[in-house]
Amino acid sequence: TRAENITRINNGTVGVISGSFGGTYLRIASDLAAVLNDGENLRILPIVGQGSLQNIDDILYLKGIDVGIVQSDVLAYIKANNIHPNINSRINYIAKLFNQELHVVAGRGIRSLGDLAGRKVSLGVVGSGASITAPVVFETLGVAIQPVHFDPALALEKVKKGEIAAAVFVTGKPADSILSLKPEDGLHLLTVDYAKPLREAYLPASFTHLDYPGLVPKGVSVRTISVDTVLAVYKWTRKSRRYFKVERFIKAFFANRNALKQPPRHRKWREMSIAATVPGWERFAPAQRILEEVLKSRQETADSQ
Repeated sequence: TRAENITRINNGTVGVISGSFGGTYLRIASDLAAVLNDGENLRILPIVGQGSLQNIDDILYLKGIDVGIVQSDVLAYIKANNIHPNINSRINYIAKLFNQELHVVAGRGIRSLGDLAGRKVSLGVVGSGASITAPVVFETLGVAIQPVHFDPALALEKVKKGEIAAAVFVTGKPADSILSLKPEDGLHLLTVDYAKPLREAYLPASFTHLDYPGLVPKGVSVRTISVDTVLAVYKWTRKSRRYFKVERFIKAFFANRNALKQPPRHRKWREMSIAATVPGWERFAPAQRILEEVLKSRQETADSQ
């Protein structure tokens, strides 16, 4: 019947809120669909998102959103700004995915972060990862910019035209929108030093010619920082049907983790360690239970060899 078809399709579909076109989040969500889709049993629906803060809002309130890709410092930002009460009792994580790097793409005449003082710099749309991380970084390093907010594609166009000095992105390398830039565009990546005040929340990272051939010359390494990326989920209880739908997704995700690390999937998958913990976050109970089963099975296999 029609009602049965509606129930069947919805019970098997998991909505994954990701990121904008040209960013890594959407590629990651598309990979999940390519690897995990299993006919009527499980269908991953990748959804274009507007950044970590908006993705948390969508997980909390938007119908059809079951899982979201966000950067780990978003919870601390939410608490510091009193955006959502009791956020730790409402949002959990399934697994840490990978690190995503802070990209500062600058135009001609800008050679360092210090040169951005007093200049217009795009921090992405409001609620994006860059809009959360970049203000902290610039304030910590003592660089007072004029923040503006544009989507990634528009921000890069404005940097090319000289209308703004730089655009900041927090995304996993290589990001398609930045990878498409050519030397003749006249843009480059700025160094972000791993200053001591940044070390509590961030990790060191770098870009090379292999990451961005159009921006980084051969033999050069551009230093930057990175932040954890997590697969976030609402803290459903067993009384909810969504609990069991997400649980089915987690089982498939953990079972196919090695397939996600193989070409042609995004190379960021190779950084994933499902057992890694994320400071300040609580793992979703079904994910913790399934993880323990996976680790136990792995140990038993090792013991038998």
